[in-house]
Amino acid sequence: MDIALFSPSSLFADAEEVSVDEEVTDVHQSFVERRHQFPGMELVIREFSFHQLNANLLWPGTFAFAEWLVQHHSWIEGRRCLELGSGTGALAIFLKKSFNLDITTSDYDDQEIEENIAHNCQANGIKPVLPHVKHSWGETFPSAEPDWDLIIASDILLYVKQYPNLIKSLSFLLKSYKSKDDKAIPSVGNDQSSGKRSIYICREKVDLIGLIESIIGHYLIIDVYFLLAGMCMGLAVPAFLMSWRRRIGKEDESLFFTGCENAGLEVKHIGSRVYCIKPRENMVSTTGSIDD
Repeated sequence: MDIALFSPSSLFADAEEVSVDEEVTDVHQSFVERRHQFPGMELVIREFSFHQLNANLLWPGTFAFAEWLVQHHSWIEGRRCLELGSGTGALAIFLKKSFNLDITTSDYDDQEIEENIAHNCQANGIKPVLPHVKHSWGETFPSAEPDWDLIIASDILLYVKQYPNLIKSLSFLLKSYKSKDDKAIPSVGNDQSSGKRSIYICREKVDLIGLIESIIGHYLIIDVYFLLAGMCMGLAVPAFLMSWRRRIGKEDESLFFTGCENAGLEVKHIGSRVYCIKPRENMVSTTGSIDD
């Protein structure tokens, strides 16, 4: 993989400056432990002083993405999630602690990255540590039938030359998705077995009409029905959520989105520099819909 021409440490005023010309073998065992403020909690994260693949420090976009995910937590709760480019594992740890999200970390096939994520899990009370997948983009994925219905990533578009490999891995994860649980897909629609409208909440099916009537009666059913539909069908299954705080030229950035479209993926900007990418044939709306 290409090495970035700068270190992300330059984005942090208190970060130690490390030259990319230093011998990697001299700095692999050097760490810096920092406290980072995430929405509602503080995490203690051990970071490499330098790492040749830029897995060393938290990018600013991580915190912006964390705030966005908190605001849209109903879109991710109950999902089975894989994070690409986990780096230190901080975002995955935050989501596990905040929502008990079923999440797996993943990054370049590098033992030190995996060990550091495990360390940060233990330092922040995540036991057992989060499952981890070592995967270099573009290479054969370890699982032939990926069952993650939500893929997430923050600030992973730094290496322009890696876009084709990233798109190849992303296409495989989205197009080869196979649920191992027939109740895992959040949806609103007709329950064919009973003829009733039902809703899947946190993997459990609930009779929607009966639930609403038991709480507020008959008259407000329609309004609440559409409200719940919007919340529970916020994302397609499967889907890739990516936060990208641009630090490269628009022309370079557009190569990724154009490449996704050419690979049969649909790209939609859904606000705050967050993008939803899904297989084109999957037409579930990111704004929510309801079957007639």
